[in-house]
Amino acid sequence: MPTAEPKPTSRGALLSAVVVYFVVKTFVPFGGLLLYPLTLLSTWVHEMGHGVTALLCGGRFTSLDVFANGSGLAYTATSHPWQAGLVAAGGLVAPPIVGALVLVASRGPRRARIVMGALALAIVISLIVWVRSLAGFIALPIVAVALVVFTRWGGPKERMIAAQLVGVALAADTWSGKDYLFSATATVDGAVRPSDIVNVAHAFGGPYLLWGAGVAVVSFGLLALGLRVAWRKPPTSPKSGLAAKRQPVGKK
Repeated sequence: MPTAEPKPTSRGALLSAVVVYFVVKTFVPFGGLLLYPLTLLSTWVHEMGHGVTALLCGGRFTSLDVFANGSGLAYTATSHPWQAGLVAAGGLVAPPIVGALVLVASRGPRRARIVMGALALAIVISLIVWVRSLAGFIALPIVAVALVVFTRWGGPKERMIAAQLVGVALAADTWSGKDYLFSATATVDGAVRPSDIVNVAHAFGGPYLLWGAGVAVVSFGLLALGLRVAWRKPPTSPKSGLAAKRQPVGKK
């Protein structure tokens, strides 16, 4: 008689995602190429972080570019230096914030399906409204299709691992690329520009290295928080708890 396959658990999916991400990134030759779709997704979240922050500050978000080398640009407009500083910081903290939320929200096959479907929908909306680069038009639909494939046809275990892998990659993005946080310049599409952290320092004052250290601490904290909450056992549903209380008890 065939043995039933064990039910996938959120902890098992999280552990698998963490191991896959860090082993591929650190030890597998051409691991960066294998994780390239996640790199593009992280870039998209980063640039959307700039743009959404601009809108929240009362500014404008006109377009964004994603380039084949994994870099990107968001075109925003603000009226005050403090707004520009928040916009610059918004791109840096967006991946760890979104990653932590994905880790926490995708604990279970149904939740993982909803999370990945929502990400795919957000990418499609951004393609219509904001994305303007050729590489973005080519690469981002592929990422969205990959999310939809796992959402629609992946088994419960595959969906959970895929969603947690996305969460780990996003949550670790700013921290794993911490050298950028301590760089005064960044090369985007062949042009050397001031880095985001320098723009933050220009807006609020102080050395950019200090701001970089602060963002690194926040990013690591979000990664740790997301992993910690995702590792907790899902709470027992109130309905099942109520049913347990109502079970009849026989008299001795």
